[in-house]
Amino acid sequence: MTTITKRTSSNFQRVFDIVLYQQQKYPNTNALNYYAGATWHGYSIHEVQKKTEALACWFIEQGYRPGDKIIFVPVTGSADWVILDLACQQVGLIVVPVHPTAHAPEIEVIFRETEARVCITADTALYFKFQTIITGLDNQVNIYHLQPGEKGFFKPITLTKATDEELIKLNSIRNTITENDVLTIMYTSGSSGVPKGVVLTHHNVVSSIKSILTLLPVEPKHRVLSFLPFSHIFERVAAYAYMAFGVSVYFSQNKDTFAHDFRTVRPHFCTSVPRVLEKMYDFMLEQTLQRNWLKRTVIRWAMETGKLYKPGTLKPMLLIKLALARILVLSQWRKKLGGKIRYMVVGAASLRPEIGRLFSAAGIFVVEGYGMTETAPFISVNRFEPGLNRFGTVGMAIPGVEIKIDNPNEDGEGEILVKGENVMKGYFKRPELNGEVFTPEGWFRTGDVGRIVYERFLKITDRKKDIFKTSAGKYIAPLPLQNHFMQSSFIQRCLIIGFQRPYVTALIVPNFEWLEKWCVQEGIHWTAPEFMVYNIKVRKKFKQEIDLFNEELPNFERIKDFVLCHQDWSIEAGELTTTLKPVRHLLMEHYQKEIDKMYE
Repeated sequence: MTTITKRTSSNFQRVFDIVLYQQQKYPNTNALNYYAGATWHGYSIHEVQKKTEALACWFIEQGYRPGDKIIFVPVTGSADWVILDLACQQVGLIVVPVHPTAHAPEIEVIFRETEARVCITADTALYFKFQTIITGLDNQVNIYHLQPGEKGFFKPITLTKATDEELIKLNSIRNTITENDVLTIMYTSGSSGVPKGVVLTHHNVVSSIKSILTLLPVEPKHRVLSFLPFSHIFERVAAYAYMAFGVSVYFSQNKDTFAHDFRTVRPHFCTSVPRVLEKMYDFMLEQTLQRNWLKRTVIRWAMETGKLYKPGTLKPMLLIKLALARILVLSQWRKKLGGKIRYMVVGAASLRPEIGRLFSAAGIFVVEGYGMTETAPFISVNRFEPGLNRFGTVGMAIPGVEIKIDNPNEDGEGEILVKGENVMKGYFKRPELNGEVFTPEGWFRTGDVGRIVYERFLKITDRKKDIFKTSAGKYIAPLPLQNHFMQSSFIQRCLIIGFQRPYVTALIVPNFEWLEKWCVQEGIHWTAPEFMVYNIKVRKKFKQEIDLFNEELPNFERIKDFVLCHQDWSIEAGELTTTLKPVRHLLMEHYQKEIDKMYE
């Protein structure tokens, strides 16, 4: 009889140890869940272990060895992606996620640099896209996809159990993998456009997960919904943190089923990005354009009241108003998200404080956090306890992470430096970059500018490279100005301009849904966005909006002129990063003529 070594763990040092950790601590019969055949199905944590081991054994039999690179091209997360990831980890394969929106030159760089042996995409469309791009590469790459029934389907994902002999081989390899071995290479280009691989070890990610286990208000058997891109470090690490918590993870099908998935899963918790909350906020604003005067008035009052929300407030009159606003209007938000959701962590980009207040007033307590791919990803987060959450900040450092403001100015602002066990090993094959981002004392330079407020809360004010000086000698931090003007319901995106120019101007993407409804209400004939941005009455309305927000700013920060863009900026065009931040240099190239005209 073959003897299989039984692994025991009361803790976890490597990411794949989390499976055994959950089995021993709080085994979940619905650990990973997916939607198929008009209903939700779940894998128990025991089934996850069996499927993961079977797939890991397949990789061994196919000749894959520790250190080989495998490229994932997911869209949203899924049980299959988690099982694939865990299987690769146990064999020592280094997973390299690539964003599905990546452009051909970036994809070529990643394949050449990593010398990946295999690529697995989410569907056939991505399969053919990547197959076309990598055809001319020198190294031979096997490519598959996860769309059943189609040519190129990765059939090993259906394996359910390994043999005893296969498990012996797996154990011999698995036992050699240490916490300091490389787990993943996450490519990030940010707003520079040049891809660079962030090398993260098991220890980096595990230390990040352990740091937040005591901070999040989720408990075993709670339901969470995962809908953010799995190619991002934020949601990928969140998925493993959920498994360490013992919660039931439900993976959203796609962006078109967002409302259905929330309604049927009825989650207690989720992670999100500001854009999702902004869309819900915009929807509520649209209700104020209804013809019924009473409804418009009640919704406006409820929203203005919600913006006054402050955790732990004891003012009786405000508490009464908030309770009434919640009953009449704000509770609708919670109902649309399934009715049970209580908590949400928002990251990847800055959240407008008034939106955080509104959601919290509605009974969905929203806290904002801060992180980077290079820090696996968590750096700081607001807490859910009273007094430990400050809207407009990204919270306090997570346990085990140190934050320092480098060379602060008279306002206490400077570059944010970070030190901790979660900080990356370095950039893959980029020693010159490592020398730039690490100080001699081992601090990591984030490139973000911020200051400490309320004694211990971090507030991010901008990206270091985006701060510029006008020709009048005034320093401008564009990010807070962009967020300031995006408070207008008419403005969806904003890019502040003025480097070596005499005054500040802006590129503005209108909220076209809102604008069209306003035009109908005002009796303005609506044609198409490419024509409406030049409409005299529309331009006049935007000038009124900008002038209104200009009043709250010193003269040198006020927008003097603006360009209305007739279409939204996109990731596909390279105008937005994968976390929806504007790519300044490319947008200025695309709108160079219009920008020059503002300064004639």
